Amino acid sequence: MKITIFGAGAIGGYLAAKLALAGRTELAIVARGAHLDEIKAGGLRLIEDGQETAAPVRAATKAEELGAQDYVILALKAHSVAPALDQIAPLLGDDTAVVTMQNGVPWWYFHGLGGPLEGTRLETVDPGGAIWQRIGPRRVIGSVVYPAVEVDAPGLIRHVEGKRFSLGEPSGEKSERVTRLAEEMVKAGLQAPVREDIRSEIWVKLWGNLSFNPISALTGSTLAAIVADDGTRALARAMMLEAQAIGEALGVRFPIAVDRRIKGAGDVGEHKTSMLQDLERGRPMEIDALVCAVQELGRLTDKPTPAIDAVSALVRRLARERGCYG
Repeated sequence: MKITIFGAGAIGGYLAAKLALAGRTELAIVARGAHLDEIKAGGLRLIEDGQETAAPVRAATKAEELGAQDYVILALKAHSVAPALDQIAPLLGDDTAVVTMQNGVPWWYFHGLGGPLEGTRLETVDPGGAIWQRIGPRRVIGSVVYPAVEVDAPGLIRHVEGKRFSLGEPSGEKSERVTRLAEEMVKAGLQAPVREDIRSEIWVKLWGNLSFNPISALTGSTLAAIVADDGTRALARAMMLEAQAIGEALGVRFPIAVDRRIKGAGDVGEHKTSMLQDLERGRPMEIDALVCAVQELGRLTDKPTPAIDAVSALVRRLARERGCYG
């Protein structure tokens, strides 16, 4: 089985290291800079359970070096996929499956869903439909990513907690390709449940990211602080209820109550969200996939989003001022 992981940051690096250490697949990553140099020199190093291991991973600067793959795992952030399409293209053969590991509303959301919105392309996450046209939704295996992982230094990945990567076909079928990939991930020591309704799981994670990420960026607060404060907790709850109405209009099942989801976020503790970390480090922020895409879905379903709209305007203004939003 030939697998290439495109985007060898924290999540991509962790997944690459686990698969490489299992030694069952022909694995490669596309990387660059000091990260690439370190991997070529000494392997991809992983710190897990207090132990450091070097995984022998083939690293390439250009996808042309690797050729067509059985699976391409996109571990980029959502806003980085479209600019990378030319680099991804050489990895795609006739039967290549593409696993999307982005947070937020995926560009393929309305592929295989059925109903009046079938085939709708979301401008907020796929401007002009470029990803839909170049990759094609028929290739897609959806994924929801849960591990907490950090890049401690070039070529060095540190696993904090969690091993679950939920997988699912947009159609809901348990296809041979998704089953085979799940089996390989499990044999590498990961959890890879195959879901019949990957969209509902996407929404449960999005529920928190939509609200806590931008509020965190606007206030500089951790998850615990947002939940402990009456005002910010109420604002997050209002955003989540607006999102729930949209999701349910699209047929999504929310398996937990909103207040339980909020409590779960608070229980994480003094954790800075990824959006706040990106703001502090001057990196592009995932506003479109996490916030603006929900606004677009609200318009498509005729569901009002006043709280989301207000927070979206504020966080986009802040991000533009800091050079973190195009």
